[in-house]
Amino acid sequence: MEKYESKQQQINHPAALVFPIISRMDLMTPAMQDKVEEWEATPDSCSFKVKGMKVALRIAERVTNKHVKIVADQGGIPIDFSFWIQLKEVTEHDTRIRMVLHAELNMMMKMMIGSKIQDGLDQAVTGLATALNNFR
Repeated sequence: MEKYESKQQQINHPAALVFPIISRMDLMTPAMQDKVEEWEATPDSCSFKVKGMKVALRIAERVTNKHVKIVADQGGIPIDFSFWIQLKEVTEHDTRIRMVLHAELNMMMKMMIGSKIQDGLDQAVTGLATALNNFR
């Protein structure tokens, strides 16, 4: 199982404000619907298409103000993976966020898409932090 970690980003809000947003897939709709195709979400799951490939995700675990664990759901891409959106509150107005992905990739897949996964995680956490910093 390969592990990829995003860069850490700063959010200028307490974890108690950030966590309720990241722990519900349906609250991600404004940030995601114009970036992917066929976005659908409930509080616990979502599905969408990226470059014609269907991705289906569900929340497997929530630890209040700490992390959300998301896993592949049935009907999506046939790769075994999970990722965490992790929060660490440094001060009342400084919460750090990062994403950690664990994926079962064969050597060829790792060579073909490993760096793209890393870049994608870094872009995703930067976009998420920007959106959360603009939240009022």
